[in-house]
Amino acid sequence: MKSDDRVIEISNVWKIFGGRPELALKAIQDRGLSKAEVLAEFNAVVGVADVSLSVNRGEIFCIMGLSGSGKSTLVRHFNRLLEPTAGKIEIEGTDVMALAPKELQAFRNRKIGMVFQNFALMPHRSVLDNVAMPLEIRQVAKNERMRQAAAILDIVELGAWGSKFAHELSGGMQQRVGLARALAANPDVLLMDEPFSALDPLIRRQLQDEFIRLSKILKKTTIFITHDLDEAVRIGDRIAIMRDGKVVQIGTAEDIVMNPADDYVADFVAGISRLKVVHAHAVMQPIAAYMAHNGPITVDAPRVDGHETLSNLITLAIDDDSPIVVNAAGADVGIITRADLLRTVIEGTEVS
Repeated sequence: MKSDDRVIEISNVWKIFGGRPELALKAIQDRGLSKAEVLAEFNAVVGVADVSLSVNRGEIFCIMGLSGSGKSTLVRHFNRLLEPTAGKIEIEGTDVMALAPKELQAFRNRKIGMVFQNFALMPHRSVLDNVAMPLEIRQVAKNERMRQAAAILDIVELGAWGSKFAHELSGGMQQRVGLARALAANPDVLLMDEPFSALDPLIRRQLQDEFIRLSKILKKTTIFITHDLDEAVRIGDRIAIMRDGKVVQIGTAEDIVMNPADDYVADFVAGISRLKVVHAHAVMQPIAAYMAHNGPITVDAPRVDGHETLSNLITLAIDDDSPIVVNAAGADVGIITRADLLRTVIEGTEVS
């Protein structure tokens, strides 16, 4: 990916909570103290530990981990709701750490939209007024901000609810209003901290689908925080898994499921079904190696591209005895046998 496609870059970010964070950080770097040792010696908590990552334009980048892993702490550094103990943060080429208070306020208002688990709607304002708030802060004329807010409400399919108040809406509808409010100012970046986790499972899945639909339309660069791996797999272009304030692995869902970085990640993804996550290119064996042992491929063998899902590959294998040929740019590049499929499914089965 070219550097000019990167919207967010953070480098070596640390956050240590306590009275002497700089001394604690120096001790970590000089003596290699563990998180527990930092707590014992400095009465300080390591919230984020030396995190570096980049996010590409239009990407949905999921950061996930268990409670206490540091994911929500990390996302609050992107717009300096929390000040890092050390590190560098750049958004659209702007050094966020160098911004003075007024510059930072303007930067947040114009560049970044936030959606939290708590809907945080103003109960005395109508839905339309709530959505228009970021534009009001920007001092956009009333008629224009109401027009823009109404247009965003139409996009999230709540156009008929503009005159209602928050208490008249369901939880799912309130969260869609929160999303509309974040989008109203047309930010370059969306920060979403477990936005759907307080909702019932059915409503949550409906909002995930709605967010996926909106993302295809609006193409906003999004940081999406979740503790739910299924949600990350459904939504994310890439996923970062955190543990004890550190990023353990970054990759696509397929990368992480097929090649976990360590035992912690392997345990984390053990329960994920591979059927919709793994694709043909990750399962295939090189066609030359196969033909060297088995001879030429029949002309009528089923052919797929490298993005075909494991689920569809299994269906093909049930219906046709021939090995499946993987084709890229008009050329046959790989072979998938029933044994390859069975091995992939078995390796992805959680053993009790």
